[in-house]
Amino acid sequence: MGKVTGLRCVSCGRVYPKDSKYFTCPSCGNTNGTLSVLYDYDHLHKTLNRDNWIDFSIPSHFRYINLLPFEDRTLIPVLQTGMTPIYRAHTLEKKYGQRELYIKDDSRNPTGSYKDRASSIALVKATEEGQKAIVVASTGNAASSMAGFAASADLPLYVLVPERIPEAKLAQLVAYNAKVIKIRGTYDMAFELSLKLAESEGFYLRSTAVNPYLSEGKKTGAFEIAEQLNYNLPDYVFVPVGDGCIIESVYKGFVEMKEIGITTKIPMLVGVQAKGASPLVHAFENGREHFTPVENPYTIADSISVGFPRDGVKALKAVKNSHGMFLSVEDMEIQQAISELGSNTGVFAEPAAATAFAGYKKAILSNKIDRNASVLIMITGSGLKDIQAVMQAINPHVPLCDPSIESIKDGMVFYKKME
Repeated sequence: MGKVTGLRCVSCGRVYPKDSKYFTCPSCGNTNGTLSVLYDYDHLHKTLNRDNWIDFSIPSHFRYINLLPFEDRTLIPVLQTGMTPIYRAHTLEKKYGQRELYIKDDSRNPTGSYKDRASSIALVKATEEGQKAIVVASTGNAASSMAGFAASADLPLYVLVPERIPEAKLAQLVAYNAKVIKIRGTYDMAFELSLKLAESEGFYLRSTAVNPYLSEGKKTGAFEIAEQLNYNLPDYVFVPVGDGCIIESVYKGFVEMKEIGITTKIPMLVGVQAKGASPLVHAFENGREHFTPVENPYTIADSISVGFPRDGVKALKAVKNSHGMFLSVEDMEIQQAISELGSNTGVFAEPAAATAFAGYKKAILSNKIDRNASVLIMITGSGLKDIQAVMQAINPHVPLCDPSIESIKDGMVFYKKME
C-alpha cells in the first residue's frame, strides 16, 4: 500500500496510520467515526494524467490500480468486475424532455450487482492479510457478491442475513457454497452480530460501512463514468441509498479525480431512499449532519431496507458537498419504475436499483432538476435478484392460447387493446 498515506475520520478529521488496527475512529464510534482511505494526492497529481492514470491492459475496474489500496497485481481476482455499460436513454429523454439521460447498468457485474466492486477489494485485502475466513451481514446483494468472490478463491465465507432474504439471492449463496445463517430480525441486527463474529473469530469483515477499504472498490463507478463519457461528466448522478456506502464512494471517486487533475467538476449527487426506510432524507431535509434511525424499516426494495445506515454520515456529507439532494419515493413509484425502465431502455432492475430511476422521475416532474442538464442514473442490481417483487410490480397478464394460428391472433388482440 505504498500509495496509501492514512485513514481519516469522517467526523473529527483525525488521521490514523494506514496499517492501523482500527476500522473506525475510537473517539467518534462506529456510527459517526467511519474512516476514509487517503493517498498521496500531491504525488499522484504530479505523476498521473489522462494518458497514464488508467492501465488499459486490465479489462476490469482494476484498471484504476493507481488509485486503489494495493499494488500486487497477482492479487487481482479472476472474476471480471466493472467496466459495465452506459446507455444513452433516448426514449426517456423524449418522454421527459431531458437534454441528456444516461443509464449506468451495474447489473452486468459477475453476481449481478454493484456490490461486486467492493467484494473484489475485500478478497484482495483478505488474501493480502492471510485471513482464514470472511464474514458479511447483508440484505442479500453484498452477501451473494462476496460469496461469488470467496468461491473463486476457495476462501470460507460466513453470511448473516435477515430472515426475509429474497429466494434468488439465497439461491446464489447456496450455489456459491457460502455458510449462510438466517437471523430472526432485521438487517441492522445481522450487521451488529457480524461485527461481534469478526472480532471473536478473527474473520475478515466485509462491510463497506465499517471497513474503509471496500469503498475504494465502489468509487470505481465514478472513474468509469468519466472514462466512458470521455470526461464529460454529467450534471446529476442519481444513486439508490440504503447504508449510504455507494453514494459516498462515488463522491470520493469524483473528488479524487478532480484532486489529481483528471477532471474539473463534481456532479451533483441525488440520493434516493424508499419512504419506509428514509432516515437520511429526513436528516437532509432538516439540515442535519447526523440522522435518527428508523425502527422497523420496510420497503419492497430489500437491498435498501435499512433503518440505521452505517455510512449515513459520509453519505450526508457527500450529498451536501456536491450541492445535491436526497429524495424519498413510495413503493408504488418503485414498482412503476421497474416496468418503465425495462420497457423504455431494456435494462431489468431490481426494486432497489429502480429506486434511483423513480427518484429521477420525481425530481424532473417536480422541477427539482433542470431539463437542460445531463443526468446519469446508476442501476445497481439485476431484476433477477428478486423476481417475486418484480412480478408484483409488473403484475403481468399473459394470454393463454390454443396451438393454432387463429387462437394466437386472438391473443394478439389482447395486446392491441393495451396499446
